Amino acid sequence: MPSAIEIRALADREGRLALRATPNASADAILLPSQAGGLELLVRTTATAEGGKANEAILRLLAHALGQPVSSIQLVRGETGRTKVVRIGQPRG
Repeated sequence: MPSAIEIRALADREGRLALRATPNASADAILLPSQAGGLELLVRTTATAEGGKANEAILRLLAHALGQPVSSIQLVRGETGRTKVVRIGQPRG
């Protein structure tokens, strides 16, 4: 899993982070764009896309990777699509 610093480096000045979601994956994982071959952070989750379960799992994975509460991460765009934009809050400190 990439470090919080590596993930934060992908966000813009407003804390927005583009990602590509893969629900129903064989394992939960976060991959940097260079590892995934794309431009967005790739987030894989074992959760299904039904009823927003995958979105919730993605936010939890990101929060864990960043070492901050889930409430500090907000889904801005892409609720029903695979390409999403989230806003990450400031690190605790």
